[in-house]
Parts: sequence; C-alpha cells; structure tokens
Amino acid sequence: MNCRVVVEAAIPVYDVSTPDEAVRIAISKTGELLNPDLNYVEINMGERTSPSGEELPPAFIAADEALVALELEMTVFNVEREEHASRIARKEIGQRLENIPLTVLDVKVLEDEDDGEEESEAEKSESDEGNDEDSTEEDDVLPEFEDLVE
Repeated sequence: MNCRVVVEAAIPVYDVSTPDEAVRIAISKTGELLNPDLNYVEINMGERTSPSGEELPPAFIAADEALVALELEMTVFNVEREEHASRIARKEIGQRLENIPLTVLDVKVLEDEDDGEEESEAEKSESDEGNDEDSTEEDDVLPEFEDLVE
C-alpha cells in the first residue's frame, strides 16, 4: 500500500516585518534543510483558522519574529497501514528539521494501478512479434519505475 502523507511544521523565522516575507523565508529555509536528501517533499503554505472559523495568514508575527505554518507532503511506499506511513513521514522529515514541531494532518491511501492497464500492456507486448524475450522484460520493468517516480 502507498500513502500520501501531509505533515504540518511550525517554522520559526527571525527579523521579518510582513507575513509574506515570513512565508517566503520559511519555505526557503525548509527547502535548504530538506534538500538534497528529501527533494521529493512538497512544501506548501499551511492553512490556519481562528476558533470562530475565520481564515488567518499562515504566519504569526510578534516583535519581528514569526512562526510560519507549512504543509509538507510526501508519498510513502510499501507500508502496512496508514499509521505506519505517518510514522515514516514524521521520522524522515523530522530528522532533517531538528527542533521543529511536526503534526500529521492527513494520510491518504493511493490507489494501486488498475489490472486492466497491466493486461493491455501485456497484450501489447505479445502482439509485437519482432521483439525477443529480453526486450519484453525491459518493457515490463520500465512502467513500474515510472509509476514509482510519479
């Protein structure tokens, strides 16, 4: 089973005057900490709301210092259950973002490929009479690798 995990991080930023500036710096700082090891993690602005449901900016500024809410998304492959995926994501991201509080917001199970697509690829390989056995095996391996990259 593969899962898409969204983790919220509270990133401290110093010497800022506007929420937009704080968000830009937080995204840049987080990107530097995660790359190159975790360059597949997507970094987005977090969504904050007041207790009454009013939408707030993702950065809270006080005395030229900000705390920015960012959402970090990553896909975790070959897990047993959703809880396992969330633990892996928190561990991988948490190792690079030391002393940054993390909370798992969402874990979504990704659907596996349809069997119909695999059958149509197999039929296509069988219909190519000019191919030898080795090229058929390569055709079967490449689509799986491409699916993992996505």
